[in-house]
Amino acid sequence: MATTRSERVLENMPVGALGIIPLVGCRPIGSKVDSYLVKWRKEKALRHTNDSSYYGYQKDSFIVEANTPRFGSGEAKGIVLESVRGKDLYLMVDVCNYNETYSMNGHLNHLSPDDHYQNLKRVIAAIGGKARRINVIMPFLYESRQHKREGRESLDCAIALQELVSLGVENIITFDAHDPRVQNAIPLAGFETVSPTYQFIKTLLENVDDLVIDADHMMAISPDEGATRRAIDLANMLGLDMGMFYKRRDYSRVVDGRNPIIAHEFLGANVEGKDVLIIDDMVSSGESMLEVADQLKQRKAKRIFAMATFGLFTRGLERFDKAHAEGLLDGIITTNLVYQTPDLLKRSYYFNCDMSKYIALIIDLLNHDGSLSQILSPVERMRERVHDYRLAHGQL
Repeated sequence: MATTRSERVLENMPVGALGIIPLVGCRPIGSKVDSYLVKWRKEKALRHTNDSSYYGYQKDSFIVEANTPRFGSGEAKGIVLESVRGKDLYLMVDVCNYNETYSMNGHLNHLSPDDHYQNLKRVIAAIGGKARRINVIMPFLYESRQHKREGRESLDCAIALQELVSLGVENIITFDAHDPRVQNAIPLAGFETVSPTYQFIKTLLENVDDLVIDADHMMAISPDEGATRRAIDLANMLGLDMGMFYKRRDYSRVVDGRNPIIAHEFLGANVEGKDVLIIDDMVSSGESMLEVADQLKQRKAKRIFAMATFGLFTRGLERFDKAHAEGLLDGIITTNLVYQTPDLLKRSYYFNCDMSKYIALIIDLLNHDGSLSQILSPVERMRERVHDYRLAHGQL
């Protein structure tokens, strides 16, 4: 049974009147989040009609309009188009949305992660300290892949987090941070990294109707050392065996800014005849994911489903089309936390994992100063969902 809004326990009064600011590039999912909150609060507000602490609790929309227009030189500014005094604000930003453009000296430029991050700071500056509280929902954590220092390198993610806190941000919500330990840079600020594992399984079960979810028929696979924790959690929740690959690299050479991979070595039980779930935080070029899928097929895996929080697909979809046509990859699940191209959404092997309801739940709880632990730990919901799936398909 899926978790519903009615199961949320909101015991505290709101911190302040709710306001959502989806920045440019994050407005489609921001609109969906707003719709959920409007619906839920119209249901709840009936019980607090005469309570002054709930003033403004029921609205037709919680979105606060804000823009970041550009001058002809490419410079920009942040503008908030209505009063935000005393509001509990949630700024949503997708730093990976390259589809947004602006003109500079007559040339069309696509917004980079740096541009989106600067726009976030501009809107915070436009708020001018008048809000009751500022929270940032940044699904793909800016510069999260540059989270540790090796040699003479910058620590971009840590600097960005400290900068946001210095601007007055109290809570930062992200999803599947590349390395959660980066929160050590801001030990006194709120920082949550949310895993969408339950949403992955929910999406998979809704789209594939002949899965057998047990250790004899399915395995969870980590494509590299960094994703091991995710694969272990998934295997434990579903009662599966877990396997992992590790990358042997040539540290004597640097190609395209990284040490080239010599081979993917596998550690784990026999995958022959089993459905395999590969789980990772992102699909960037997809090279490693497809190499791992090829290795698993050589070991006679039955079907392969890849799940990643962020589908970046930086080198296009052609290689995934080919892999699917050759039977190498049976399905890909990524979320709408980052920009999805229309071409991606048309692919028959692609399953979209919508995270808008989950974000709305997080905002609703935080606005009431509630604990997130009840929705961040999905073990019981996962077991209920799998039980319902087995029941519906005659496996019980």
